[in-house]
Amino acid sequence: MPEISRRTLLAGAAFAPLGEGYAIIDPHVHVWKHDPEFPFAPGARVPDRDATPETLIELMNAHGVSRTVIIQVIHYRYDNRYLASVLKRYPRLFQGVARVDPLDPAAPDRLSQLTEQGFHGVRLSPAGDASGDWIRGPLMPPLWKRCLDLQVPMTVLAPIGRMPDVGALLEKLPELTVVIDHMADCPVDRPAELEKLIALARYPHVFVKISHTWSLSRQPYPWLDAQELVKRLYRAFGPQRLMWATDWPIIEQWSSYDKALKVVRDEMKFLGADDLRWVLSGTIERVWKFAA
Repeated sequence: MPEISRRTLLAGAAFAPLGEGYAIIDPHVHVWKHDPEFPFAPGARVPDRDATPETLIELMNAHGVSRTVIIQVIHYRYDNRYLASVLKRYPRLFQGVARVDPLDPAAPDRLSQLTEQGFHGVRLSPAGDASGDWIRGPLMPPLWKRCLDLQVPMTVLAPIGRMPDVGALLEKLPELTVVIDHMADCPVDRPAELEKLIALARYPHVFVKISHTWSLSRQPYPWLDAQELVKRLYRAFGPQRLMWATDWPIIEQWSSYDKALKVVRDEMKFLGADDLRWVLSGTIERVWKFAA
């Protein structure tokens, strides 16, 4: 990428074209950089490329995306320092979701510290097999309760089979804001499984990212088979609890940043203009408040 100044980046993002009278916000990207000051976790399988905030800002500017939520990438595991440095450099453009160790009894206090540093939310990633059964364990209720106390969202990356475990935790904390990533990656060839996610619609503070149509689909763009999952979530949750996302740069293994936006804005014909205002912007602002 050519050398460009921070002032230019900030100015470009601040005045990027907006969609139909509202600011488009991307609630799910990752950043990382090969930098000895911020070492990756032992054993991490990190691509040779960097995914820097400057590259991200160029993409935002090119496609009219005004603000972005950055999710702590697994490459650093529970060391959130690189993302913290990015949030400090670009406070108007980004919000951050941290990771904490779900097997650490001190995780709730660690989340409190990270919130004081500017993070807004935490992400958990329980696997679908026995290695992810900690989500049913005694360390979860205190961490989820701390999210509620701090008024930050719990963001969950988990396969569809884990949604009943999420529901069990919400039974005790129905007021907690929970965001389910990527439609719980429900396989398109097992559509009945989506009911496990739809069952969470009874909790009014559960939100769903309608992302990963591109990785779930078995068809070319615009991934109509995966759009069928989105239609069912739209009927169950309504647009005010759905949000799009690019999952940049992960999407580049399958497609492109611009198609992640276009498939929602232009190809999901069942979404009306007001629906799109929610899915591309309003719903995200319900969860992550950006400074003016």
